Amino acid sequence: MTLPEGMPLAALVLASLASGIARGFSGFGAALVFMPLAAFAIGPRLAAPLLLVIDFVPMILLLRGAWGLADKAEVGWLSLGVLLGLPLGIAALALADPLALRWLVAGVILALLVLAASGLRFPATPHRGAAVGVGSVAGVLAGVALVPGPPVMAWLLGRHLPPAKLRAVFNLFLAASGFLTAAGFAIAGLFTAALLGPLLVAAPTYAFGTWVGTRLFTVMSPVVFRRACYAMIAASALLSLPLLDPYLR
Repeated sequence: MTLPEGMPLAALVLASLASGIARGFSGFGAALVFMPLAAFAIGPRLAAPLLLVIDFVPMILLLRGAWGLADKAEVGWLSLGVLLGLPLGIAALALADPLALRWLVAGVILALLVLAASGLRFPATPHRGAAVGVGSVAGVLAGVALVPGPPVMAWLLGRHLPPAKLRAVFNLFLAASGFLTAAGFAIAGLFTAALLGPLLVAAPTYAFGTWVGTRLFTVMSPVVFRRACYAMIAASALLSLPLLDPYLR
């Protein structure tokens, strides 16, 4: 069992704490906060499965509160879209130029942010086909970069749902997409004993961050909540830009 030391250890602790706060507050942004710093600390092949492992307990705890509020039918259609889009994302990851893919992911996220912040309202009662389409985009992004959240969050923000219901739908969706992604990782053999050392560092820090983020959500106004979500989507896109590689990777 190998523990990171020095700067890699500090980067892993910071990644775990910040991503946990983002997860607990809105359900959004954990992977995009965690992955750049954690990939620097332990490499991307360990960082991605590590996030799935440390998020398991917070996911279950957040799921308990989300189950009663979330529109389960909508989550089902979104998850069906993920199931359709995930193989396409994995194929793109295997075949396409990695640098081009990263620019594409950042561009899609920024476009969705502009759409959500523009004031455009999506139907309060979602059409099944639209939900499957949004889920498919999320599935492609999950396969390419483990980031299914931005398109779904932009879709939910555009419907102007109450924050509690928005967060509930999103947390239930993340649980479903997380199980699908974990199954794919298990088939690929990415859960190995090398995760044990980083897990001892990241798990308690991430759990504490999630607790802090959940407490922040309870005192935020709906306006501040929406603005914070927009800020996290923008930060997600900026963190994924190749231009920042010398500083984050």
